[in-house]
Amino acid sequence: MTKPDLGRYGVWGVGAPAVETAQAVERWGFGAYWVAGSPAAELDWAEPLLEATERLVLATGIVNIWTADPRTVAESYHRIDKAFPGRFLLGIGVGHPELHQEYRSPLGALAEYLDVLDEHDVPAERRVVAAQGPKALRLASTRSAGAHPYLTIPAHTADARRLLGADAFLAPEHKALLTTDVERARAVARRSFATSIRKTNYRASWKRIGFGDDDLAGDGSDRLTDAVVAHGTAQQVADRLEEFHAAGADHVPVQVLTDDRTVLDSLGQLATALGLR
Repeated sequence: MTKPDLGRYGVWGVGAPAVETAQAVERWGFGAYWVAGSPAAELDWAEPLLEATERLVLATGIVNIWTADPRTVAESYHRIDKAFPGRFLLGIGVGHPELHQEYRSPLGALAEYLDVLDEHDVPAERRVVAAQGPKALRLASTRSAGAHPYLTIPAHTADARRLLGADAFLAPEHKALLTTDVERARAVARRSFATSIRKTNYRASWKRIGFGDDDLAGDGSDRLTDAVVAHGTAQQVADRLEEFHAAGADHVPVQVLTDDRTVLDSLGQLATALGLR
């Protein structure tokens, strides 16, 4: 299966970006913009952004299987791909048991969702799965192009690469904050994962890669906070992001957290530090 070509780095954000943001992201050399926040199945925000850019790939990070009908998602995929071939990647995931009353066996439900996408001819090589644990990663490697893990560290990427094998696509999201004020950075970082630290999926994932109960207590230890959110100068953050590639990532979507800077200002500085422009 051919891996999606999204370049080394992308941008991850909740909700579709403004056209000007998408254009700036493309101009600065990022290969993709990942739209998070469980976008609706119609995906009608995609075409205007693709029309306004030339090469940027749009990806979903992720469409939630409990809230987005797979048949509608398949129709949306084909509509977008027909108009802009090769510039849309469908990321799907199961969400969290704490948020969805419908939640049942996540792997079984995910497999059924993928079955419907198969029935409607959505190519496996144009979709990825939000996989954290070993079973989900194996499913991602057999039923899609690969995996899009969230809230991870390079050690998780290394483990994921071993499970996925060399041929699967691996795109771990990572958060970043450009400030050298460590205490302020940690405060902003903790707010960014304040709800996630209570969720079963992430807690289990963190424990598998060596974090203990003390790290997961309260708002999270300094060790956990510094690991899941890169902070410092643009070059220090870039060095952290490069660690994901050294561990086996193909593409790293960066979620910039705001301190006293705008997101675009931070992304521009990161693009320079990463050698993208």
